[in-house]
Amino acid sequence: MAELVYRPVIGLMRTMFAALDLKIDCKGSENIPRTGGAVLVSNHISYLDFIFDGLAALPQKRLVRFMAKESVFQNKISGPLMRGMKHIPVDRKQGENAYAHALDSLRAGEVVGVFPEATISPSFTLKSFKTGAVRLAQEAGVPLVPMALWGTQRMWTKGRPRNLKRSHLPITMRIGERFHAPADQYAGSLTRRLREHVQELLEAAQRAYPARPKGPEDSWWMPAHLGGSAPTAAEVAKAQAG
Repeated sequence: MAELVYRPVIGLMRTMFAALDLKIDCKGSENIPRTGGAVLVSNHISYLDFIFDGLAALPQKRLVRFMAKESVFQNKISGPLMRGMKHIPVDRKQGENAYAHALDSLRAGEVVGVFPEATISPSFTLKSFKTGAVRLAQEAGVPLVPMALWGTQRMWTKGRPRNLKRSHLPITMRIGERFHAPADQYAGSLTRRLREHVQELLEAAQRAYPARPKGPEDSWWMPAHLGGSAPTAAEVAKAQAG
């Protein structure tokens, strides 16, 4: 089936990233299967993560269908694009519809992109994972592909102004080996294993990242445990509870 929207959007994004002179370092794309269904699972630190996760699949000639919140589809600008690219709307009050849609896509041989943290992590560390990605892989009989990205939070993240000027920012992505989620195993245990894989990839991406904060005012994008001034997960939880 012709991709009348997705491929032109890819071309536009590539042009924009070239104009911004982003330094993209992506390793492990070969772990995304060239054919058949798969669940691509990523950390979530930026509003642009789905774009970079999608770019990681292009060397394998795959177009990823991302699960995204319903409000993005309701926007008069992003909505037609999201529907044209066959992404999957998630209404959290009726999650079973999105689950069924994603399951049909996987069974049809598509790669479905999932952010198991559900929302952006303001601490830039991994939050707890929901079990949906594992349950989809189990029911569809397809592999899970863990990945992590780093640096996208410096472009556009929650609570910070967008930085879409020519800034030469490095973006690092690491895709891990796919693994299967047997249907007879407990989804919670497999989800913890999945999170461990993503954590390892995130640490690898952070180690490979070629930039460090230029000073205290520029340390907001670095997690506290790495010496940055981003809030800790505990501080985020306390602020959200209050």
